Amino acid sequence: MKKTVISLAVATSLTLSFTSVQASTSANASHHQNSEQKVLKKINAEKIYQDIAYLSKKPRVAGTEAEREAATFVQKRLSKLGYESAVEPFTFTGYTPAASFSLSVNGTSYSPTTFTYSTNGNVTAEIVDGGLGTKDNLANKDVAGKIVLVQRGTITFGEKVLNAAEKGAAAVIIFNNTDGELNGTLGGANDNYIPSLAVTKEEGEKILTSIQKGEKPSGTVKIEGAVVSERTSYNVTATKASTFKKKRTNDIIVVGAHHDSVAGAPGANDDASGTAMVLELARVFKTLPTDTELRFVTFGAEEVGLLGSEHYVSELSEDEKNRIVGMFNLDMVGSRDAGDLVMNTADGTPNLVTELAQASSTRLNGAPTPFQAGGRSDHVPFAEAGIPAALFIHSPSEPWYHTPEDNLDKISKEKLQDVAEIVGTAIYDRSRPDQQGSSVKKKATFKAPHLYHEQDVK
Repeated sequence: MKKTVISLAVATSLTLSFTSVQASTSANASHHQNSEQKVLKKINAEKIYQDIAYLSKKPRVAGTEAEREAATFVQKRLSKLGYESAVEPFTFTGYTPAASFSLSVNGTSYSPTTFTYSTNGNVTAEIVDGGLGTKDNLANKDVAGKIVLVQRGTITFGEKVLNAAEKGAAAVIIFNNTDGELNGTLGGANDNYIPSLAVTKEEGEKILTSIQKGEKPSGTVKIEGAVVSERTSYNVTATKASTFKKKRTNDIIVVGAHHDSVAGAPGANDDASGTAMVLELARVFKTLPTDTELRFVTFGAEEVGLLGSEHYVSELSEDEKNRIVGMFNLDMVGSRDAGDLVMNTADGTPNLVTELAQASSTRLNGAPTPFQAGGRSDHVPFAEAGIPAALFIHSPSEPWYHTPEDNLDKISKEKLQDVAEIVGTAIYDRSRPDQQGSSVKKKATFKAPHLYHEQDVK
């Protein structure tokens, strides 16, 4: 009888304990859901859309008056929301594309493209085969005073040009290794560059065949009006301190996007969409209680090499780097004609940002947003500094990426709402005062050359 009584007591205790756990779990889930609703009820895609409309009236090329106007607009919007915001200038070496450029071979005109940072010149000379333009390919070649034809691949365009210049070449023609036009960058200004143009795979192979037949083709490479000069770009910053003085974490979350665009493109999706979403999330979080510092940043000069985010990260103290638990990078988040939402991490591995976003997208949409390896945007400098970071973008990109067709009528309010909800609830999941988030800072170890967003480098 005693044994039975003991068993009954244990069973009763276990039942009560299980019931208590169930009630506690249910209460926590209910509280979590209620907290999440605070974010969801505030997000307004129409506000994001209207800011995109303003920003995409004209291209916002880094270092131009239009970019400065965009930065000022962002700063004023943040100030109107009640933030202490700032426009932070930084200098960079900028490039104005050539006003004109041409290529002819044996009197026949071609249709070349030029490289960012290619230098001016007017060269008429014999064209010789330079292989892939590596030092080994050129080691035993007589290229002095000649135009070197090289194929794309293996090393960067800039390295190919410098290797040819070191051997005394007068100009370089780089032909594509795949179908289509070749648009690229030499990676940055360099006094040792020589005039360089690009041609298609078909055109390059035609010239190469002539060389291999021993015909010694003569070419004229002409580039005029290219300008390299010091420019000023801008980052815009605003910070929301923890709502609590005593119950606050020591953590920081950064939400960022770039406000510049490429020449000739209004940049509605790339990246007025991300910039406008940063502004909307700043509005949403302004009155929400948080125990984590939130930083809202828009970067300049992303399109010419992630320069704004590089500058921002370079100015962080070691303490700040250690305190930043996540960087959410919003780039091209609103195109109606792009694919599904994905997250890119610089090294292809998960981190706190992807985990938070996958949890929020599962709650909202029933499935986690996938992630993959990918650079070419402002999350990369953060990742290189060991900060968990991820890019939010739709893949594949829309057909008019980096064209004059990237305008307001291609923007989907539904996609804007979806991304803002996923990112907003993910951030709040980590920054709401009752959250039980991990105290372990997940560090990235990715180290790599910077991957440019707008153009190929090799």
